[in-house]
Amino acid sequence: MAARYWMAGVMVLAMAGCTQTPKQIAAAEQASAAAAASLETELAGLTPGRSSACMPHYSTTQVKAYGPTIVYTVSRGLKFRSDTAGGCERAGRGDILVTRSNSGQLCQGDIATTLDSASRAFTGSCSFGPFVRYSKGS
Repeated sequence: MAARYWMAGVMVLAMAGCTQTPKQIAAAEQASAAAAASLETELAGLTPGRSSACMPHYSTTQVKAYGPTIVYTVSRGLKFRSDTAGGCERAGRGDILVTRSNSGQLCQGDIATTLDSASRAFTGSCSFGPFVRYSKGS
């Protein structure tokens, strides 16, 4: 009987550990707002085009994460945006984004992982959504 009470206590402590404090919630909201503002700045002056399941193969010059959104920069006037379900946000803070594709191009549903740049330890993963082309005057 004592084991049952002990197990119930452990479960209550585990559930309490998953609850965010108001301070943590405020910090997450602030980080989300900052990522959205940075994304808006990144895409300023570019017009969104149609979305497609895959991004054509380009030699990209830069890959950045803005919260759950990944932006591939081909040139100053051409970028591709993919909204993920989340999990790769640490790529926006310096982690390495590793992608694998069987088709030679990145496609919706392909999975990316993030690695800590110093230790090379796995830090997250995400699945790409559709790719939206942003360009000057499109």
